[in-house]
Amino acid sequence: MKLTRTAAALAGGLGSAALANRLLAWKAGDLDPALEGRQETYRWRGFDVAYTEAGDPDDPDVLLLHGVHAAASNKEFDQIWSQLAQTHHVIAPDLPGFGRSDRPPLTYSAALYTAFVADFAEDVTDDAACVASSLTGAYATLAQRQAAPFNRLLLVCPTGETGPRRTWVRSLFRSPLVGQALFNALVSKGSLDWFDNRDAYSTEASYTEQDVEYQWETAHQPGARFAPASFVSGFLDPDADLGAELAAVDVPVTLVWGRNATVTPLEEGEALAERADAKLVVFDDARLLPHAEHPGPFLDVLLDELTEESIEERDEPVEEGVET
Repeated sequence: MKLTRTAAALAGGLGSAALANRLLAWKAGDLDPALEGRQETYRWRGFDVAYTEAGDPDDPDVLLLHGVHAAASNKEFDQIWSQLAQTHHVIAPDLPGFGRSDRPPLTYSAALYTAFVADFAEDVTDDAACVASSLTGAYATLAQRQAAPFNRLLLVCPTGETGPRRTWVRSLFRSPLVGQALFNALVSKGSLDWFDNRDAYSTEASYTEQDVEYQWETAHQPGARFAPASFVSGFLDPDADLGAELAAVDVPVTLVWGRNATVTPLEEGEALAERADAKLVVFDDARLLPHAEHPGPFLDVLLDELTEESIEERDEPVEEGVET
C-alpha cells in the first residue's frame, strides 16, 4: 500500500513538473530581437545563428560577443549598441545555444564555441576589433591564436576557468523532466534578479525590470537548458592557459574589469594583465558588466582603443581607475 502511494505521488509530481514546464515555455512565447538593426542569420554546422548588425558597412567592423550564463544573449550590449553604430559597423550574434539562435540538444563545448567565433569572424566580418566578455573572451583569444581574424581584442572580465567538470551535473540538467524543472528554478525571475544584484551589477539601479524580463524569456525558449548544462558543469572551460594564450596573440589586448567584480575578482584581472603584458582598465562601481553599468565611459575607452593613436607597443600593463 505504501509503495502504491509512493508511486502515485511520484507519478503525480512528474506530471505536475511536465505541465509546469510546458506552461512556462508557452508563457515565454517567441523571443524578439534585443538590438535594433538588420536581423540576419548565419548558417553554421547545422545551426541557424541569429545576429544583428547596424551602422555603415563601410565603417570599421566591431564584433560584440556576449558572455556565457543561463540567460545570455546579445542584449548584453544594448547600452552601447546605437552609439557605437554611429561610427562603426557593429555585429552581435547570439551564440549557438543562446538567444534567438538554434538550441539543439548537443553536448556544447569550448571547442565548439572557439570554432564558431573563428568561422563567424572570418565569414561575416572584415579585420574586426572584437569585444568579448567572460568565457567568450577566452574563445576570442583562442580564435585569434588559431585564425587571426581580429585586429585587436578588448575583453571584459575574461576567464577560462569556472570550476571542475562534473558529468553528473550536465546529465541532470539535460534530463527531460527533472532537468527542465531544475533549470526553470535556476532561471526564475527571482533567481535572475538575485544573480544580477549579487554578481552582475554593482547596484540594483544599473538594470531594469525589462532586463530581467528579457533574461527570463530567453531562458525559457525551447532547448534553452542544453548549453547552460555544459556551462554549469564546467564543460565550457577551454583546455588552455588564458594568460599564456593572451601573451602569445599578435594584436593589441585591452582588459576591462569592474573593481567590485566577485565572480572574477579584480586580482585575477591584474594577474592576467601582468602575464599578458596587456593594458588593464578598471571601472569603479562596476562588477561583471561595466559596459552595461557605465556605457558612456566604456565607449570612451573603446573608441580610444580603436583609434590609430592607441595602437602602440606597451612596455608594461597599465591600470586606469574610471570614476563614474
